[in-house]
Amino acid sequence: MAAKSLLHSSSSRNPSCFLNSRSNPISFRRTQLGFEPRNLTKPVKICGDQVLHGLSGAKTKEKHQKQRGGVVVGVRCTAEGIERGLLMGGGGGEAKVAVAERYKMVGLLASVLCLCNADRVVMSVAIVPLAAKYGWSSSFLGIVQIYHVLQSSFLWGYIFSSVVGGALVDKYGGKKVLAWGVVLWSLATLLTPSAASHSTAALLAVRAFFGLAEGVAMPAMSTLSSSWFPRHERAKAIGISMGGFHLGNLVGLLLTPIMLSTIGISGPFILFSTLGLLWVTRWSSTVTNDPRESPFVTQSELRLIQAGKTDSVSNSGKFPPLRLLLSKLPTWAIILSNVTNNWGYFVLLSWMPVYFKTVFNVNLKQAAWFSAVPWGSMAVCGYIAGVASDHLIRTGYPVILVRKIMQTIGFIGPGISLLCLNYAKSPEVAAILITAALSLGSFSQAGYLLNIQEIAPEWAGFLHGLSNSAGTLAAIISTIGTGYFVQWLGSFQAFLTVTAGLYFVAAIFFNLFATADRVF
Repeated sequence: MAAKSLLHSSSSRNPSCFLNSRSNPISFRRTQLGFEPRNLTKPVKICGDQVLHGLSGAKTKEKHQKQRGGVVVGVRCTAEGIERGLLMGGGGGEAKVAVAERYKMVGLLASVLCLCNADRVVMSVAIVPLAAKYGWSSSFLGIVQIYHVLQSSFLWGYIFSSVVGGALVDKYGGKKVLAWGVVLWSLATLLTPSAASHSTAALLAVRAFFGLAEGVAMPAMSTLSSSWFPRHERAKAIGISMGGFHLGNLVGLLLTPIMLSTIGISGPFILFSTLGLLWVTRWSSTVTNDPRESPFVTQSELRLIQAGKTDSVSNSGKFPPLRLLLSKLPTWAIILSNVTNNWGYFVLLSWMPVYFKTVFNVNLKQAAWFSAVPWGSMAVCGYIAGVASDHLIRTGYPVILVRKIMQTIGFIGPGISLLCLNYAKSPEVAAILITAALSLGSFSQAGYLLNIQEIAPEWAGFLHGLSNSAGTLAAIISTIGTGYFVQWLGSFQAFLTVTAGLYFVAAIFFNLFATADRVF
């Protein structure tokens, strides 16, 4: 009776799948939708927000197993991706959780984007011991200049591969293109210490090749998320994926000093390249370009995914019409948003350790730990933005209104934070403001980043790569521009003001010209 009472009280508040039954052995009969126990007087299945009497409306799987004199009854809500087992009789209870295939896929995306960003960040910490070992420069500003030359070489490789990589993703799918990208950038990461020992030119070439390989990651992420998730779950999927990307900063900044001190200069490069190659083996065996091709996706989950798609995308195999894409203002709203996001993001990514050193005299090693904090907050806020966006869309708000709200928060918030940073008098206040800028900036993921798939579902990879290339060019300019300000003026104030103004302009432009309707 205690077990029955517990089930009765829990069924009203837990979003799970339950069968309300007695503890005696149960016989099963097959129905059109799965199995159904015969001896239940009022069978009730609760899955997510739906209450289904008589086990109708969703495909379920039931199984029974004798265990210590009792019966284990498991009901699988395949549409929600949750499976729970309840031990009936014999005392106690056990729960099993099965993750839906689409969330397994997005978990792999998040992990590889974490590695993608961690591989970039390694150089920002390793540049000091590398410079000391090979005698590149004895001055701090000399090290800064060398680092930004290396950063620019990475970005030049990245800028060329984004468009090509996006077109390849549209033609061949994200699975293979991303897998090859990870293999190549992991090898480039592994070769970085050897290239540094050979010559500066070799190091620059390896970094450019590294950027070339990483350019396919974002278009692949965008396209796969759209294929695997219904429209009302895509913002959360992007939030999870980009959360991994942002945590890559945290992982790189925290693990690199440890690996440098314990193994040596080659330590972090070996670690992250090995993890990348191991990831490829898992990815290749479990993920498909389309959930309809996956042997692991249940029919109920597939129906949920397909029911949530508003546009049927058929790849014609033709090269996307560049002139047509660039002739529409919604395209420019996305491009300007990407330019602004990359401008601000790479300034903070590249110069935060230098900022604390020059303004507050916090040395580079301390700054690596100190500046790691905002990235974790950015990952969390990006996920919150995704969940909030999906909730608003499910409750009936227009998609474009939701995108514009998130974009406004994602750009106006960082702009105000950077203006306030001009008046920071302590490293603690500066850290809070930088954290606010990055955290609020992550809301734009649920704005322009999702809007790419909405206006051009057939050529989303190419459009994402095109906007990414424009954003990368902006990152190169901002990185070089910030370096001149630090070297000549010794201050970040003027550059922070320019960046804040760009945030405001881009927010206004997106609100005026963005649309959630299919344009191409």
